[in-house]
Amino acid sequence: MNNKPFKPHHMNVQPEDLAGNNGIGRYILLPGSDGRAMAISRQFDNLEVKSHPRGHHLYLGTISDAGKTIDVAAIASGMGCPSMEIILHELFHLGGKRFLRIGTAGSLQPRHVKMGDYVNVLASVRDECTTTDYLPVEIPAVASLPFVQSILQASEKLGLRKQLHTGTVHCKSSFYAREFGAGPIADKNNAYIDLLANAGVLATEMETAALFIQSQLYNHQLIQQGQDSLHRVLCAALLAIVAIPPTEFATPEQAADIVNREIDLALESIKQLASNEKSFA
Repeated sequence: MNNKPFKPHHMNVQPEDLAGNNGIGRYILLPGSDGRAMAISRQFDNLEVKSHPRGHHLYLGTISDAGKTIDVAAIASGMGCPSMEIILHELFHLGGKRFLRIGTAGSLQPRHVKMGDYVNVLASVRDECTTTDYLPVEIPAVASLPFVQSILQASEKLGLRKQLHTGTVHCKSSFYAREFGAGPIADKNNAYIDLLANAGVLATEMETAALFIQSQLYNHQLIQQGQDSLHRVLCAALLAIVAIPPTEFATPEQAADIVNREIDLALESIKQLASNEKSFA
């Protein structure tokens, strides 16, 4: 057995950076881009930035709720499941246990999942290859129910309940081929997207499958080690609808406004989960 301390290769992080919240560890927000991680961090108190040449800078800080302090962090996962897999693996092996993806997506149900709405992801269609290196595709990729419930509670508090949809999303490997019909098998890809829409899948994105499958495996490892429920892994994903493929896209100004509200919803969701877990400092 290898007892050497884990050394990350893609971030400048030590285990003590992810500690806090009475042993649960920091609540970690995982946007796709560093720009969005930076935007999230502007809401933090006591901000500290740990930079890395690969651009996966770690933003550490706190947020307050009812006079109590919650330890939080933000770091970009990068685009797609291969990048999410690397970042999540390193975070977990450095002590991270609470993960919230905050991202964007395209609606597959434009009649009711509209531009500017949000998706509280319950499960993910594993239409990518990264997670099959971990588990066969028959095993579903699902979020953690306590986190899902906290997002619902947060949407009620912020008056966004009617704009929040809870359900399944599509996680893909290819942005242009699968979603926009690029390449010589466009008919096959377009038919697949139509199938997902007809099955009621809410939206399409590129990272949730890795987040969910890895978190399920890490959680099982901690259960096998005898850890109690507060010291296991919880994950969720909150997605902002900024497109209705293949032709309708939010303007940069619209997208910024949509994402700013999403950040507020994400931080309120963490406050709700922290309160439910009684993890305040």
